[in-house]
Amino acid sequence: MTALQGLDYASVFVFALTGALVASRAQLDLVGFVFIACLTAVGGGTVRDVILDRGVFWVEDPSFIAVASAAAVVVFLTAHLLESRLRAIFWLDALALAVAVPAGVAAAIGVSAGWPIVIIMGVATGCFGGLMRDVVCNEVPLVLKQGELYVTCAFVGAASALALIGFDVPLPLALFGCGVVTFALRAGSLAFGWRLPVYKSRPPRG
Repeated sequence: MTALQGLDYASVFVFALTGALVASRAQLDLVGFVFIACLTAVGGGTVRDVILDRGVFWVEDPSFIAVASAAAVVVFLTAHLLESRLRAIFWLDALALAVAVPAGVAAAIGVSAGWPIVIIMGVATGCFGGLMRDVVCNEVPLVLKQGELYVTCAFVGAASALALIGFDVPLPLALFGCGVVTFALRAGSLAFGWRLPVYKSRPPRG
């Protein structure tokens, strides 16, 4: 198994858990759980692979769908045991983001993409699955919550991987650093309320 495949499997599993938890809040049936889990799990990677003109990872290896479906079944049977499913969604989503962003970075580097594309693919891989999940389930997308660090975490994480590679850090360590930075920023937003300033409308000057 390559490093990219390992990251993709981890990302698929954790994002599928978040998708299934959102499905539990919407009180869907088991088929709905599996659908939302799979959509969340492979959405970002699919966008990444289509843009990079690679073989779509779950089409080439359908075991990714099996992993996402298994995660959905587990959540369907156990979601009621959680004290706060919303809190679990936030923290699992943070972990998934920290795995998916390095996966996007690795995929772009693997096709010798330029640095802007590497960053964009890191952001896309990390953000699009959760965005699809929230839109389909009629939730306010986490990526658009007012001032909350989310896309920023993915952007800074992807950029940190490139910075480390620029200092001749081996790719596996650079990807690990990318994940740590991404998770640290997202965790800080959740635990300490880190926010970016938001636009506030002001009355026009006379």
